Formats: sequence, structure tokens, C-alpha cells
Amino acid sequence: MKNLPLIILLAIFPNLSFAKAPDCHSWPMNMTKSWLKNANITDIYNLDESKTKITLLASEKKGKDLYTQIYHFIFYDKKGNTYEVVTKSNSSYEECSISDVNIYLIKKLYKLLK
Repeated sequence: MKNLPLIILLAIFPNLSFAKAPDCHSWPMNMTKSWLKNANITDIYNLDESKTKITLLASEKKGKDLYTQIYHFIFYDKKGNTYEVVTKSNSSYEECSISDVNIYLIKKLYKLLK
């Protein structure tokens, strides 16, 4: 029972965040969809946007209002195929498109039809 306050504090600690990064997932996501289309990997009109998974892997503060952000996206198309991509770009609270987006396709999985 002595440790109960400590356990409660440790349980809520992950929910506390003192440094907040800008929410700039839309810029690298849109650039990635264009890249998938231009590289003839998939047609973006076949993507099911409601299933897209977005994870901010890292956000490093580089200056007063400059962040380098790394996102992991999982795109699903209407046939069940998945495309996993990692992006790296610079952003700020004022502007998400400060830099180009570096895009890395890390996994392409095609669902076989039976």
C-alpha cells in the first residue's frame, strides 16, 4: 500500500507530455501518395483512406520552431494490399512543408486472390 501513489503516478506518466511537436502528418502523407502514384506502385484513387494508419516515430527539435519529423504510414488499397512507408521531413507550427519529404517504401504486400 505504501507504493500505491507511486504506481498511480507511473501509470499516468506516459500520458503527460511536456514537449509537443507540431501535427504535420498531412504534408508527408500527401507527398507519399503522389510518390506512390508517380512511381507506378499504386493508383492513389484505389487507396482506402479510412484504413490509413499514421504513427509519428520521432520528432526532434532542431531550432526555435523547427522540427525534423519521421512518420510511419500504412496505406491499404481496396483490394487488401498494404504499402508501408517511412517519411522524413522538416516542419514547424507555422508551416508543415518547410522541406522536401524523403520517402522510403519499406514493405509492399499484395493479397493473393483465391
